[in-house]
Amino acid sequence: MKRKWKKSAMALFGGAVLMLAACGSNTGAPEKEEKPDEPAQQEEAKTYKIGVTQIVEHPSLNAAFEGFKVALKEAGIQAEYDVQIAQGDNSQNTTIANNLVSGGVDLIFANSTPSAQAAASATSDIPIVFTSVTDAEGAELVESNEKPGGNVTGTVDTHPDAIPNTLKFLKEELNAKKVGMVFNSGEQNSRAQVDSIKKLIEDEGLDLEIVEASVATSADVKQAAESLVGKVDSLYTITDNTVVSALESVVAVANDNNLPMMVGEFDSVERGGLGAYGFEYYDIGYEAGEMAVKILNGEGEPADMPVQYPQNLKFVINKDTAEAIKLKVKDDWNAEDVKDLEK
Repeated sequence: MKRKWKKSAMALFGGAVLMLAACGSNTGAPEKEEKPDEPAQQEEAKTYKIGVTQIVEHPSLNAAFEGFKVALKEAGIQAEYDVQIAQGDNSQNTTIANNLVSGGVDLIFANSTPSAQAAASATSDIPIVFTSVTDAEGAELVESNEKPGGNVTGTVDTHPDAIPNTLKFLKEELNAKKVGMVFNSGEQNSRAQVDSIKKLIEDEGLDLEIVEASVATSADVKQAAESLVGKVDSLYTITDNTVVSALESVVAVANDNNLPMMVGEFDSVERGGLGAYGFEYYDIGYEAGEMAVKILNGEGEPADMPVQYPQNLKFVINKDTAEAIKLKVKDDWNAEDVKDLEK
């Protein structure tokens, strides 16, 4: 009997242990459901190194760079910018381009024709996106605007209707006969524009004569403008980086001599030019930024991305300048006052 009781007691004890274990599993906080393994830490977004080469500082080029940066930021691209300005020295463009290439940047933003040319000469591997370029094909930056074919693409700063409309306004509304043009003949961007203007005058049979005044540096601009006084009845300042960087000196000569001066873009209207058929440089910089986003995200290659020109063209006038040169602004010009542009 004693042995039988011992066995029974052991059985009861074992059952009690099992019951307690079972109860223990059902008390306290409920068990967590098993979840698939999760990465301990999300991979950090890459920060891209963007090299920026710009021929000179002036409001138009600066606005283009600002638009470029905003486009990348809005797309969620994290970027560090290595910004280098040539201060109008073409030889510096080569040094800057080589520095950016050796610095191992992921992409080069080239802001102006000479800056883009130097960058394209420095590398055929690193993607280059340009803006503020007038004639990408003529500058030999791309094989064609439709199919760039290499590591370079971007946005140009001329609309196909801008120059024809400007010449028509000079002739029909300002009764111009001799138009003075101050420009840097050593800048391919400028030479291309002047040649295009002369060809258009010839092709259209316009009774206009272009009188040139060439400069090499911004220090030459005022004297060149003064040399045109008495020889012309109007001025046309194109998107020449050397001249635009010293635009106020041309504006002073124009206003002192009651010479209407048409310009190539809105920033120059704001700074005292009479008027322009143009666009916002911020916009073409932003559009270049959108192209850069596609390249950095692996959604496109420069070789296959067509060069773009400004999408929005409008006529803007500076009414204060018109008053200063005693010019009546006609209602049928359908011009916006530069003061009314969104800033």
